[in-house]
Amino acid sequence: MRKINRETVQRILDAVDIVDVVSDFVTLRRRGANYIGLCPFHNERTPSFSVSKAKGICKCFSCGKGGSAINFLMELESMSYQEALRYLAKKYNIEVEEHEMTDAERIAETERESMLAVNKMAMDHFAYNLVDTQDGRNIGLAYFRERGISDEMIKRFHLGYALEDSTDLYNAATRKGYSLDYLLKTGLCSRSDSGRVYDRFRGRVIYPVLSVSGKVVAFGGRTLRKDKSMAKYVNSPESLIYSKRRELYGLYHSRQAIVKADKCILVEGYMDVISMHQAGVENVVASSGTSLTAEQVRLIHRFTNNITVIYDADAAGVKASLRSIDMLLLEGMNIKVLSLPPGEDPDSFAQTHSSSEVEEYIKQNEIDFIRFKVNTLLRDAGNDPLRRAQVINDIVKSISLVADPVARNVYITTCSHLLGVDDKVVSLQVNKLGQEHAMKLRREEQISGGMEQLPAEGGTASQQTDGSTQPVDGTGQATADAGPSQEIQQIAGTHALSAEGRKARFLLPFEKEVIRLVLKYGMVAFAQWVDENENVWPLTVYEYINGEMSNDGIKFETVLYARALAEVSNIFNTTWQPDLTRYREQIAAEREEGRRQGIEQIRTGATNMAMIESLERELEERLDREDAEKETEFAVNYVERILASSPDDDMRRLTADLVSDRYVLSKVHTKYSKVLTELDRLTEVVPRAIHELKAAIIDCEINLVKEQMKEACKTPETMRAQIPALMTRISELNAIKQQFAHILGERIIIPR
Repeated sequence: MRKINRETVQRILDAVDIVDVVSDFVTLRRRGANYIGLCPFHNERTPSFSVSKAKGICKCFSCGKGGSAINFLMELESMSYQEALRYLAKKYNIEVEEHEMTDAERIAETERESMLAVNKMAMDHFAYNLVDTQDGRNIGLAYFRERGISDEMIKRFHLGYALEDSTDLYNAATRKGYSLDYLLKTGLCSRSDSGRVYDRFRGRVIYPVLSVSGKVVAFGGRTLRKDKSMAKYVNSPESLIYSKRRELYGLYHSRQAIVKADKCILVEGYMDVISMHQAGVENVVASSGTSLTAEQVRLIHRFTNNITVIYDADAAGVKASLRSIDMLLLEGMNIKVLSLPPGEDPDSFAQTHSSSEVEEYIKQNEIDFIRFKVNTLLRDAGNDPLRRAQVINDIVKSISLVADPVARNVYITTCSHLLGVDDKVVSLQVNKLGQEHAMKLRREEQISGGMEQLPAEGGTASQQTDGSTQPVDGTGQATADAGPSQEIQQIAGTHALSAEGRKARFLLPFEKEVIRLVLKYGMVAFAQWVDENENVWPLTVYEYINGEMSNDGIKFETVLYARALAEVSNIFNTTWQPDLTRYREQIAAEREEGRRQGIEQIRTGATNMAMIESLERELEERLDREDAEKETEFAVNYVERILASSPDDDMRRLTADLVSDRYVLSKVHTKYSKVLTELDRLTEVVPRAIHELKAAIIDCEINLVKEQMKEACKTPETMRAQIPALMTRISELNAIKQQFAHILGERIIIPR
């Protein structure tokens, strides 16, 4: 097995645009310098997922997930680090250079990657069978052509054929060196009670199921026999790489069209999707014959708020569409429902109509869910008053699930008009059901969130008015972290902590602030250092902090923070200076081009020598400012860009968490006056963070000496021998503490 080499990794990271990557999975809109969208990692109706193009990271400020483009793909698509790199290399047309992996690296490769590799091999094998074997051409290919499917669509959707031979795929896979274990785990093969291995898919046309990122996660196989005793469809079983609740057939091919149209068309089967694509309507996905799930709806919601549901006109199709409506409303979707002409389904309709005809039919005939329910349910209710009342209650219940108050009022008006019911009555019932639903959700949240929580990562537990605690971050703002952080879990047990554990837990917020500054501004020059020969050198944030800690023998108690500092030290000592030199050469070349263009404009527009000299001075000053800003931005982003894409899972998460800015100042506040940012105040912020950490360490030392004094007082002998020295030590430590209090300008040292 081979691994991508370091040079290729760097080329990939240099090419990646985080906004471009995330936009393949989430609909983003610009907000100031950043982009926002609905978080793909949890269900939400109000966007809290922020993407920073400059920093190259994303983060949800509700659930906390995000990171670099690599971490985003790993979290969202359950990719390994190597898979994410290969995905990005393919996206940006970067040739991948690899080296043979060591034994340790092979062991570290995930089971998931091996299963995906087996599925990819199977997809290629089925595609080969379809066009390069006699049975494939005579049976499988003939079937698709009979259904009107073009060769282009066959290639686009990787359609295939499984031969009748019960060990065809198994034999092909084992010849190529694929493990039987993964053939069984993916469900491509099964084992009988007698131990015989056989293929799951035999004598069937094959529809590969691709994830949003284009990975083959499952297969659907349709028999072409007329035998009623044989299942029409056989599908891959649930596995590590496949959950049918979380996949939509065709989404990989349709996602861009969905974003462009700002609408998703939902159909039932494989052929519905393929035929619609062939007709030129590409914003189509299918639930693949299963009931629509909340996870599938959320998948669609990443790309659009609007959905048109097309189900077959038979009773089963109508029932399925009715069942889906409330789920779609609950997830905040805007719903339209489309009924096709009698006897038609999306496949047959698309096969007999042009693209423009299909689109026009959808536009003219899709209706909102109120009208669909009224037309469908009232027809069955007839003149029975009780059944009509049940229909009205069913429709009102659906309206109560609509979150947008404006849309809800429009639906109330429409419902009362169509059903001949006073809108006040409808409104009262909608509000009543809405309140009941809200109370139910709160009860469920209370049940699921009833466990006592430790403070959030790097935070302290702030006391609330009801006596509960809420995690706070380094600025004192409440966070949405739902449980104990990794750092807390490292140093805290379920019960009482040891003395070392109590010290580590006390120091955690102070250490977090220091390592945050290292990760966020480590390579920024914020002060000057004068050597013994009176030479002046720029001093970076990392150098200052590392020097202060080394001089006083301070080491982080939190293991992850210590590892992060070591990583930054390695970056500083290896790649920082060469990369900075190259970047300075780049901006020098840009400066020369800017100067050339500027001088040409000055010479063209100036009327005398004095004006030329004045404008040239202004040009040089502007270029100086721009160069300084570019170098500062490069330094600010340098550490986080490297560590946010680190192979180390913990390092990626820590970096993304600590360098993300939840709030960005509006241009309104910065248009007319200079607003000092944290970057502008580094000469104040960095020394303060180090002094607060040192002061906290002194507090820990004082508490330790007090505990020793308590122990010494237990017997007269130890008291006489130890108390004087311990009292002297307490006095020394208190004197140092007072010095820190004077420096920090406060009587009590607290975490920032």
